[in-house]
Amino acid sequence: MMHGMRFLTIIALALFTASSAGAQTLDKIRKQGTIKLGYVENAAPFSSAEGGGEPQGYSVELCRAVVDGLAAQLKRESLKIQWVKLTLQNRIEAVRKKQVDIECGTATWTLSRQQLVDFSLIIFVDGASLLLRAQSDVGRMADLDGKRIAVIAGTTTEPALRAALARQSVKAELVSIKTRDEGLALLGKNEVEALASDRTALIGVVVMGGGSQGSFKLLDQDFSIEQYALMLPRGDHDFRLAVNRELARVYRSGEIEKIYGRWLGPLGPPSVLLSATYYIQSLSE
Repeated sequence: MMHGMRFLTIIALALFTASSAGAQTLDKIRKQGTIKLGYVENAAPFSSAEGGGEPQGYSVELCRAVVDGLAAQLKRESLKIQWVKLTLQNRIEAVRKKQVDIECGTATWTLSRQQLVDFSLIIFVDGASLLLRAQSDVGRMADLDGKRIAVIAGTTTEPALRAALARQSVKAELVSIKTRDEGLALLGKNEVEALASDRTALIGVVVMGGGSQGSFKLLDQDFSIEQYALMLPRGDHDFRLAVNRELARVYRSGEIEKIYGRWLGPLGPPSVLLSATYYIQSLSE
């Protein structure tokens, strides 16, 4: 009987611990009245910050909408946002170590990353492509044989690019960079033939970098699909539900159309795939 009681006690403690862990982020935010949001400053039109101003962009505005909804869920008039500047290299670790509550950028949801962090509902669907100089004679991946391609180390684009080149038996040299701005500079100086990244982010880096859009062109071919989601601490189910509740409301209410229009409207209407993503995720309460 003692062994049975001991076993039940262990089970009860395990369930209590799991329940406590699941509520910890919401409890912390409720008590402190503050939420920490991470952003990457040079990822326009998703997240950027100019001249020391507050972050802005498509992902940033979605995070602000989530924060307003969380305040209502926690029965607080408002929540103070503490912005934390991150890089593409340290953003996953910052979420994993709970240095931020939500990362508001261009993180692609992958199964290997989900071993380290958690993800919200999908917020955008993009594809990885190549930015070229306008006068480049590269018209397809096969034309890059023997060429140099800049790509940000540690992103999902890097292995996807290697795989795409290998499938077509293209031997190109990959040049590791830390930011898209760095890659754009190399491209402009003819030190690389192409810059690899997500298609929308490549458009953003040209526009925000002050370069002439007529000086560059995109390869009319994507070599991967990228499903963006907000990164969250792993294992905090209550917090993920609270965040997803607000994203679903944004999709369901049509508010997403205005947010998209403000930041991505100049690129054209949402693709059929993105529109379907919004529709499928407009979950009911």
